[in-house]
Amino acid sequence: MKEFIEEYEKLELGKLIQAPLLSKYTTYRVGGVASCMVFPKNIESLVKTCRLLKKYHLSYKVLGKGSNVLFSDKKYMGVILKLDALDEIEFYENKVRVGAGFSLIKLSLLAAKHSLTGLEFASGIPGSIGGAIFMNAGAYKSDMGYLVQTVKVLTPDLRIITLTNREMQFHYRTSFLQKHKDYICLEAVIKLQKGKKDAIEKVMRERKERRKKTQPLEYPSAGSVFRNPENKEPVGKLIEDLGLKGLTKGGAAVSKKHANFIINKDNASARDIHDLILFVKDAVEEHYKIKLKIEQEFVNFE
Repeated sequence: MKEFIEEYEKLELGKLIQAPLLSKYTTYRVGGVASCMVFPKNIESLVKTCRLLKKYHLSYKVLGKGSNVLFSDKKYMGVILKLDALDEIEFYENKVRVGAGFSLIKLSLLAAKHSLTGLEFASGIPGSIGGAIFMNAGAYKSDMGYLVQTVKVLTPDLRIITLTNREMQFHYRTSFLQKHKDYICLEAVIKLQKGKKDAIEKVMRERKERRKKTQPLEYPSAGSVFRNPENKEPVGKLIEDLGLKGLTKGGAAVSKKHANFIINKDNASARDIHDLILFVKDAVEEHYKIKLKIEQEFVNFE
């Protein structure tokens, strides 16, 4: 790791933080330290960074806004790649080319200002473009898969290629990138539709108010924990009917406002959240015979 850090800094590839606290970079506000975190300043610097990672045989994890990931309390023995600097954005007619590090919420607001409709569902999803594409983030019966035309990625052998929407294999809360985690999203072209600015902003305001009333936004969380099972009640209703609202494990709790949210209520550890998620998952399977799919990614719990 020392050699990697020295060479990264010598090549001036971007900002580097040693021993970063991962709790500062995730929406659950938990997690141990990592060996280091790097912020490549552009795509060229990212490619060179990945060459160094291969050269020194280091593990790494690409991290967006940290809104769908749970790091353990242990030290992550590797490099955290932050693509914040990949934030270029360009609107042309009803399309937008946007970098992987750009905020999804910010993009939805800018689209509204440009009188473009289609991203209203994303106005409350606190992730990066790269993370949203990776997860095929969605809400209100829409998702990224309906909008993304092409995605520029960095391949495992460090080639830059463009994948079409079909090649991205978007399905409910999944994509090609989830099955090929050694590919890195660099940017995307998103196609929207012309609309009326006032009407778009009205929808976004109404949904914001609805989120305030129905989601525990006052606590750190990572949004919905489980995917809704097909042809069943919403998972929040299933959990609520089991009487699990308010259930705690250490400082973690099942939200009383929305049972499909696990919240960091009182200085929870990552283990508290992890164990509570699995307890709820097991309880639903035992009672309903439904195997829930966890939306959040567990990292470094092995």
